[in-house]
Amino acid sequence: MAKVYVFLADGFEDVEALIPIDVLRRGGVDVITVSTTEFPLVESAHGVSIEADLQFDQSDYTDADLLMLPGGMPGASNLFAHEGVCQAIKAQFDAGKKVSAICAAPAVVLAPLGILNGKKATCYPGFEKALAETGATYTADLVTVDGTVTTAEGPAAAFPYAYELLSQLVDKATSDQIAEGMRFKHLMQK
Repeated sequence: MAKVYVFLADGFEDVEALIPIDVLRRGGVDVITVSTTEFPLVESAHGVSIEADLQFDQSDYTDADLLMLPGGMPGASNLFAHEGVCQAIKAQFDAGKKVSAICAAPAVVLAPLGILNGKKATCYPGFEKALAETGATYTADLVTVDGTVTTAEGPAAAFPYAYELLSQLVDKATSDQIAEGMRFKHLMQK
């Protein structure tokens, strides 16, 4: 079973964390939420408190198939300010393993860490300058995959992003089945 850690910092964008968590768990992925604060409770950008499964120092993350970063502000900035998160993301990428980020997180976390150098990526509009400054090519797509890095644009991309990650971690048939069961494919046919 694939294992994913989702890093949660105060100010994370609710749907960018919770939709992928939900979709991946429906698809049989072991998803573990990680508080990057000193408490298990993490507050979203819209005042929703989530109790994380772990506190950051309770794992070394070497068993991860994917490390995921939700966006939102100041959530993405809080993730980048966390030295341990940055080290874990960089180690995951350097090991040739999957990392993903959505909304502001590609520009605020992945780009300054050098992970997007020479890659295609997307992010929330207005943050694309940070991608260009690090040598990334901004696609403006809802979801962009380049090698082991998956990036997504923002809240509206949360479902396509989640289904893409599920395809990578399990398979496309499972992803399609979950999307159909959640009526996402019906939505896209309108």
